[in-house]
Amino acid sequence: MLIDTTLREGAQLFGAYFSMKEKEAIIRGLLELGVEELELGWVGQNGLEELIRRVRPFAGATRISAWTPCRDGDIRTAAALNVDRINIGVPVSDLHLKNRLHTNREGLLERLAGTVLSAVLLGVEYVSVGLEDISRADPEFSLTAAMLAQDMGASRVRLSDSLGLLTPSETKKMITSFKENLEIDVAVHCHNDFGMATANAITALASGADYADVSVLGIGERSGIAATEEVAAYFTIKEESHGYQTQGIRQLCHQVAEAAGVPIPRTKAIAGKDIFSCESGIHAHALSKSPDLFEPFSPKTIGADRTLAVGGKSGRAAVAHALDKNGLEYPERELPQLVSAVRKLAWQLERPLTSLELSELAKRN
Repeated sequence: MLIDTTLREGAQLFGAYFSMKEKEAIIRGLLELGVEELELGWVGQNGLEELIRRVRPFAGATRISAWTPCRDGDIRTAAALNVDRINIGVPVSDLHLKNRLHTNREGLLERLAGTVLSAVLLGVEYVSVGLEDISRADPEFSLTAAMLAQDMGASRVRLSDSLGLLTPSETKKMITSFKENLEIDVAVHCHNDFGMATANAITALASGADYADVSVLGIGERSGIAATEEVAAYFTIKEESHGYQTQGIRQLCHQVAEAAGVPIPRTKAIAGKDIFSCESGIHAHALSKSPDLFEPFSPKTIGADRTLAVGGKSGRAAVAHALDKNGLEYPERELPQLVSAVRKLAWQLERPLTSLELSELAKRN
């Protein structure tokens, strides 16, 4: 279901340069997660052949693929790689045909047919054709290109919303159309320019798509694509339809963040350090009694911990719970005074209090 392209799409992130050691560590994390396919890079990328050679012995059932443009010479190079699948990229919008490929629709179809047929004749067992900029392309022409790829022996078409223009409802409509007219696999590649990537990828899969491209932390060109950790967690934890091993997913996110030089916002879904932290009075009190009141899933499912702290937003119940948790006895009648002191100090420090600070405050008040 998931094609992780952290080392292809993600490697195109501005300023990101992964060492071979970092690539291997990321791959091992992705294999532990259980993604179905790893797109390890593009034809001509420095170190791709060596990476494939290193990964092949421990890849297991996970398919290895590489990306190539729709050019005969590159197809031959890709076919010689020790990969399970090759992913051919070709734009289908008139804007790209005119200004990038300097051809027309007929010329594009002729090139596509010849390229796919060449790959098949070269012995590539699984040829995937990525239709780029599909959200700005004519729907009928895009479907014609997909059906031609199928006729020439392709095993999959990958629909690429290259500029992140689609909404979930538009994505569903697109997937429905292609699934109704094709017998081969359908995949999506959703960019995040308007913050829709993960939602579009999930919608596509829920609407019948066989695969979705993802990258760890969603890194990639511009604002990136759908995030591996978000899509994997959604289908494993929320839908319970897949068994991705999410317990180590946060560690994987931090590995990629360090390697790519991308800071993780502390409230980032799945990966953020504070997504299970709380100091708000009502919420903190409720979490101490029944976590599922304000948590969509247990922190343990993604290898995280819950943090309850007292601060400027805490009430009597939260402070009392914190005292009890830290083994501190305090007269109940004097609790309002301590609550005021906690709030005052937290506002001065502009953060919640540590256990030691609460203890010292309790001793003074």
